[in-house]
Amino acid sequence: MKRIGIVSYNINCNFTNYGSALQSWALSESIKKMGQDPVLVDYCPDILKDKDPLNPMKNMWDTDEESRKMCELSLPAIKVNYEKFERFYTEKFKRTTQKYFSDSFNQVVQDEKLAGFVCGSDTIFCVDEFGIDDGYYANYPCMKQKSVSYAASFGDSHFTTETYSLLNERLQNFKAIGIRESGMISYIKGQTDVPVQKVLDPTLLLSLDDFERIEAPRVEDSKYILLYARRYNPKMFAYADKLAKQYNCKVIDVSLRATNADRHQMFYEAGVEEFLSLVHHAEFVVTNSFHGMIVAVHYRKPFVIFSREQCDTKIDEVLELFELSDHKLITGEESISPIDYNRVHKNIDYARIDSIHFLQSALNIL
Repeated sequence: MKRIGIVSYNINCNFTNYGSALQSWALSESIKKMGQDPVLVDYCPDILKDKDPLNPMKNMWDTDEESRKMCELSLPAIKVNYEKFERFYTEKFKRTTQKYFSDSFNQVVQDEKLAGFVCGSDTIFCVDEFGIDDGYYANYPCMKQKSVSYAASFGDSHFTTETYSLLNERLQNFKAIGIRESGMISYIKGQTDVPVQKVLDPTLLLSLDDFERIEAPRVEDSKYILLYARRYNPKMFAYADKLAKQYNCKVIDVSLRATNADRHQMFYEAGVEEFLSLVHHAEFVVTNSFHGMIVAVHYRKPFVIFSREQCDTKIDEVLELFELSDHKLITGEESISPIDYNRVHKNIDYARIDSIHFLQSALNIL
């Protein structure tokens, strides 16, 4: 049994993120099922050092004054949510006892007796978000040639001549590269001899039983539409309100739009386990979250996902796998097809075989 460090975007952030937590947990669970011993590395890249999830206003995506005010009004819920995420990362993982930064990262191998690293998943390769970070690209001395990536994503990155040059160097650090979207595969093959393959996000490696095992008891008895917003989109909010009228039920709103409390039941304080329960028992899921959509698919829920900056490529590719491309909305006026979840899950099952084989082979060469 090898002790494997997981390095990804998760614990250290400006806003907690169900997707970041669930993809790290799913990768950890998948590695356990392969007979290895995963350890979540509490790693803070330099670019995240000034981020404070308990006071996130100065580093918000939405920079307008109204969004800042909404965030300030949501601070009590943000605090409760953060505490629940901390418990999740502590209770649902084997987590490093120390936090590591760029000047201390090489100590983690000795501290935790690690045989190697898996870098992934999520947008850790996105230069627009994180630059070309040494931890995410296995560039610390202790990681070179002792690391693989799994379902790392470039997002919708904008490269320059300089960043392409640096990228080409960093890719050589890996023994195998699994990426979440297909767009960069031919480029990587042209720049390196490292084996590269498109793989599923780790949340799609698990079954519904895995998610139900950690899901909280039902948190709301009445009927509701679940609205989960990673960024403000008035068209998406209007769509949820329209559905609530159609279904004759309320909206449970996991967002930072505090003014929605006059018509929605606000629940930003939900922890990861409660979020799973909210998806499980929803009549319909409306989101602009990649992982929010995946959880809805696991629970076989009707859903739509709205376009979101920096996320459209990953949304489009997984919807293509699901054969549900018309469930991505721009205006909210589009029509959607009925979902044949038997077909959707057959597609996932088929793709899962190759992804599990890649991860198993990658762990064997560490």
